[in-house]
Amino acid sequence: MKNDLQLQSDVEAELAWDPGVNASGIAVSVSEGVVRLSGVVDTCLQKRAAEGAVHRVSGARGLATELQVRLPPGLQRSDEEIAKAALHALDWHSLVPEDSVKVRVENGWVTLTGEVDWSYQSASAEQCIHPLLGVRGVSNAIRLRRRADPEQLRDEIAAAFARRAQRDATHVTIAVDGSVVTLSGRVSSLAEHDAAIGTAFGARGVTRVVDHLRVG
Repeated sequence: MKNDLQLQSDVEAELAWDPGVNASGIAVSVSEGVVRLSGVVDTCLQKRAAEGAVHRVSGARGLATELQVRLPPGLQRSDEEIAKAALHALDWHSLVPEDSVKVRVENGWVTLTGEVDWSYQSASAEQCIHPLLGVRGVSNAIRLRRRADPEQLRDEIAAAFARRAQRDATHVTIAVDGSVVTLSGRVSSLAEHDAAIGTAFGARGVTRVVDHLRVG
């Protein structure tokens, strides 16, 4: 296991290495394997890139993000401009059903609402908003129409874990309540944690994944 100083050094190196991150305004601290990012970034996309960089570093057990998006004058847009751009992005995204998602913008923060059939459609809608100029953050309140059989859903997720040969999958417990999946147990890294959450979230009919996984 890495100590906190080693982990901090690795995270700082990963942030500096990632071309999608301007690390000059980001401060990194680590306590008991939990990485804390603070400071200022230029765009919402840079904030997500910084978070992704931490998740790639082995030994990170958790992430606390306190990064603020502070748009330079050249990147600022009015809420109306952002809303129009968001609607165009959704219209042009092949994975987002037509007229299924509505947009609300307040002070640069975009809220997505509506209904879709699959979780990947909801995730795709959110992902196409983050790169837009002027966006400070995104709240995804899109609902899923589809409802799943709990027992079948649990079996499908367990089978997906087995197919993908995720290490430590045997130590993950899957509980299903309606369309809500709860994962508990222990995994070895944030990357394995994210893979497990992503697998459950990608199952047909899942509206929410409750994360009770421990890393380490």
